[in-house]
Amino acid sequence: MGLDARTVMVMFSMLAFMFFCLFELAGLRVGNIRGVRQWAIANLCISLGFSLAYFYGQTTPGREWATVIGVSLIATGAGLQLTGIQTFKEQPVCWRILVPLIALILCLNTWFSVIHPDFHARAIINSFLFCAIYVACARVLLVRVEASLKVAYWFTGVSFSILALLTLARGVVILLSPDAVIGLHVNTPINTLPFVIGCLLQFCAAFGLLLMLNHRLIADVYQMASRDALTGVLNRRRIEEEAVRLRARCMRTGETLAIMMIDIDFFKSINDRYGHPVGDKVLCALADIAQKSIRAEDYFARYGGEEFCMLLTSTNENEALDLAERLRLAFAEFSLAVGKERLNITVSIGVADSSVVGLEFADLVMAADKALYCAKEGGRNQVATYSEMDMCSTA
Repeated sequence: MGLDARTVMVMFSMLAFMFFCLFELAGLRVGNIRGVRQWAIANLCISLGFSLAYFYGQTTPGREWATVIGVSLIATGAGLQLTGIQTFKEQPVCWRILVPLIALILCLNTWFSVIHPDFHARAIINSFLFCAIYVACARVLLVRVEASLKVAYWFTGVSFSILALLTLARGVVILLSPDAVIGLHVNTPINTLPFVIGCLLQFCAAFGLLLMLNHRLIADVYQMASRDALTGVLNRRRIEEEAVRLRARCMRTGETLAIMMIDIDFFKSINDRYGHPVGDKVLCALADIAQKSIRAEDYFARYGGEEFCMLLTSTNENEALDLAERLRLAFAEFSLAVGKERLNITVSIGVADSSVVGLEFADLVMAADKALYCAKEGGRNQVATYSEMDMCSTA
């Protein structure tokens, strides 16, 4: 059974419109993810472009302008797919190149369709210019990304790569076959087969963009589930997960893992006297000061209530003690305005490392908690280490 290009056109036009609806609905729900609305408009443009090509047949009056507008809409759709990908990846958008390219497609199609009709020249030029847009899309996507995104990125990028090769091959074949009869409404292999394959690849590309969006949404949900809603730092579950990963790394490399347990002194009294909104501000202030004090490879989390936990990679107890002391002093120097008062807050910190208690996270937390208790028993606003526990007990 032969392939009918016009039937494929109307079917793909309907599919592109369905993708427009999907991306438009997604854009309404995920306003924080940029680029989705551009993908929606891109599919609408592609749908309208193919619709024009279908409804204006080869002998329909005005078909030349329909061809010009249809091809320009499809080019605009391809361009918006590119800008949407760049926006999605938070990269600069190449408007200065893309807008003139689409304007060039419009002008050349007007010239070779209306002013000086030359279907071969139009087909060759369109093939090469569309190839350039698809190459740009593939180039943005076929890069190194994290494992969770790799399948979606590479599936979409490969789809655009094959589209680029297909349009390039079509242009070369038409260039080398000057006597061939071409046109979307002429059912010959040189016209119909690349067109059908191209429609399928456009479908794959749109599906790939949906996969990319889906992975981003999953990553955002995981990020939200891993963060404390008030302070924005890691939550207890996430730091426990990271501790498992760090334990495996330290067992392999022999590195030492240090831990701090940090508790705000007299936090219940602050809540009782000033109210929970002030207590929340105190917690956020501690989180902000702590995050500015640690390295990028360390982990800081709200462990529960007014207690925070910090995991320090490649760090022994003495090195962690120095950091804990700097953190204690930084927080002691901080004051919070509460009406006409200035509220000064202090913290107590317990420190331990894996060289004494091992790499099990529960053992590290227990050791640091014992040191923290020692710091509180010693008068608060101080740092205690697990190795000093005997001295604390004696005191």
